[in-house]
Amino acid sequence: MLLYSFGYTAFILPEQVVMGGVSGISALLFYAFGFPPGISIWVLNVTMLIIACKALTKQFIIRTIIGVSIMSVFVGVLQPLFQAYPIITAGEDKFMHVILGGAMAGGGLGLVFSHNGSTGGTDILIALLNKYFSLSFGRAMQFIDITIISSSYLLFHSTETIVYGIAFTLIASYVCDYVVNGSRQTVQFIIISKDYEKIADQINQSAHRGVTVVEGKGWYSKKEVDILIVLARKYESQEIFHYIKNIDPHAMVSQTFCHGVFGEGFDKMK
Repeated sequence: MLLYSFGYTAFILPEQVVMGGVSGISALLFYAFGFPPGISIWVLNVTMLIIACKALTKQFIIRTIIGVSIMSVFVGVLQPLFQAYPIITAGEDKFMHVILGGAMAGGGLGLVFSHNGSTGGTDILIALLNKYFSLSFGRAMQFIDITIISSSYLLFHSTETIVYGIAFTLIASYVCDYVVNGSRQTVQFIIISKDYEKIADQINQSAHRGVTVVEGKGWYSKKEVDILIVLARKYESQEIFHYIKNIDPHAMVSQTFCHGVFGEGFDKMK
């Protein structure tokens, strides 16, 4: 939330860029009337939660209130701070500022979503539209975001502002997906070693990952071999390689990336 709020208040608001979602509506209210974005973010989200409460789960509502409250506090503190002591010169390198702001905002959202958090926003309206009008999540999100970004033309009378808003949304979405997918990316190891028992015990005890032993046969040598299959997160792969190398530097190891692993210790099937 701090990362998102920093990018939003330090790089986006000074450049008068309007993005999608509640942050974009709050930005419009700030540019037009000087209304503090920290307050409008909280008020808009709570209003939408009240309207759509019957279409949302209790867990989603609680997580949204927590996430939005934290964001509102950070934005409320940082916005006047950067207004009084700006770290950029508005208009000097606008596109670079949009890139930096979008990357920070997307990275912050990615961290939130990776830990099953919620920032509310237009997701609340999308849940409502999806329930009562059978509108797909993607189309509803595109429709709402494009409407908010395009409305900036009424305030600034400039298509350039719309272009920057779309650029911010694309950059933030890409970085968000990169962070979310990076934290969930899984790998599969196939390990062939004479010391398979030691390697399996080490992975079980130190990496806390399950190991499956499969009986095989080397066609060239015609000898029976035991093969280890291990599923782990991508960030755990170097640790597992370290265990294998310490026990048997000559082990044959195959590592492949998995599109998805579901079950105990990984993601839940939806």
